[in-house]
Amino acid sequence: MTNNPRKAALYVLNELYKNNQTLDNTIDKIFQKGLELSKKDMALFHALVYGVLRWRARLDLIIDHFSKTRINKINPNVLNILRLGLFQIIFMDRIPVSAAVNTSVELAKSSSAPWIKGFVNGLLRNASQNYENVSYPSPDKDPVSYIAAIKSFPQWLVKRWAGRFGIEETKELCDEINKIPLLTIRTNTLKTTPGRLADSLQQDTGEIILTKFSPQGLSLKGLDKPVPELQAYKDGWFQVQDEAAQLVTHMVNPLPGMAVLDACAGLGGKTGHMAQQMKNIGQITALDNSLEKLNSLKKDMARLGVSIVNTYVHDLSIPPDINQIKTFDRILLDAPCSGLGVISRNPDTKWAESKKNLTRYQQRQIKFLSSLVHLLKPSGTLTYSVCSTEPEENEMVIKEFLNKYPAFKIKNNYSTLCEPIKNLINTKGCLKTLPHKNKMDGFFCAVLQNH
Repeated sequence: MTNNPRKAALYVLNELYKNNQTLDNTIDKIFQKGLELSKKDMALFHALVYGVLRWRARLDLIIDHFSKTRINKINPNVLNILRLGLFQIIFMDRIPVSAAVNTSVELAKSSSAPWIKGFVNGLLRNASQNYENVSYPSPDKDPVSYIAAIKSFPQWLVKRWAGRFGIEETKELCDEINKIPLLTIRTNTLKTTPGRLADSLQQDTGEIILTKFSPQGLSLKGLDKPVPELQAYKDGWFQVQDEAAQLVTHMVNPLPGMAVLDACAGLGGKTGHMAQQMKNIGQITALDNSLEKLNSLKKDMARLGVSIVNTYVHDLSIPPDINQIKTFDRILLDAPCSGLGVISRNPDTKWAESKKNLTRYQQRQIKFLSSLVHLLKPSGTLTYSVCSTEPEENEMVIKEFLNKYPAFKIKNNYSTLCEPIKNLINTKGCLKTLPHKNKMDGFFCAVLQNH
């Protein structure tokens, strides 16, 4: 495997094009194949991959302007080389234009037909001198196309948001999503306090900011080493978790001694949070269809000092057998979704065609909720959450669920929550966070009670 950050970035972009994989999985795989980069090159690699994905539509508009070959006819590998070069020219001040062009030509020489290097060289040199003169759609005559081009989002998504929020608010939303997000962590209160954790991280980060809504969250700016190398991480003092995701556990309100089901546990971010809220007393069943994820979850629970979690491999498309995993006081379904609320962390989500089919996600979410109803104790609650703010995956899921199970109602009494979180709950009793309003990921959460 290469130790060249630009080659590595090109590999990731090409793999995303060829395979229906997430960005996280694709990056994990390239490191599993032996990619080794210095700290400086690692930063460049991430900046290139995330930057190109974040600004792809704008880069493509410029490439299309300067190319004699229509952009949809350019070989995907060559197109990604052009995107990488143009991104460095426009967005990376510390990289000279000559270096951006020359390294792109080298990428073309090593991976394409001989004549391609001339095409790449000519287009990037021309674009570097004239890209500011490229015309964009009129913001007055066609505001959706203008936002899609200038803010770099797919038209279908801009059109959807413009219809719901209006043009000006859609611009704010796009601008917020395009910002590079801070790393946010959650204090493991089984081992320490937010204050002690902050003190322990002082020497490793430029700035530490207490989160506004979550009482256990810290945002880190200018971290100078990878998270796994931090002593506080090795000691199990925190998990990486965005603030919006932290709020979900507060909505669930698991208490010491309870039986809790984390029905789509994944890597265990909310599992660990629920365990610390329960003071490591009681029982949590972490269920997921991926044994690999559950094995990672078990290792992380050991790091955190959590001892009340059992794992259970199961696909929720089929209702779990009540004789095997019993009933629960609290059930959390952090359901598979489009992920359109976390684009700032996963910019590849913008360009996945599958995200358009929100009805498919909706039907699976309702199916999963239905698979869990019979596992709830009579006095228990079933919490539904997704990292999406699209109505099809939010209010419409809850509406259809309540139609199907009329004995359930949305909980609307949150006396145990702190005031900042209460203020995020709407009049229907649901928590909804928006990136441009709340400066965190977009999440939806509703707690359902059986009456």
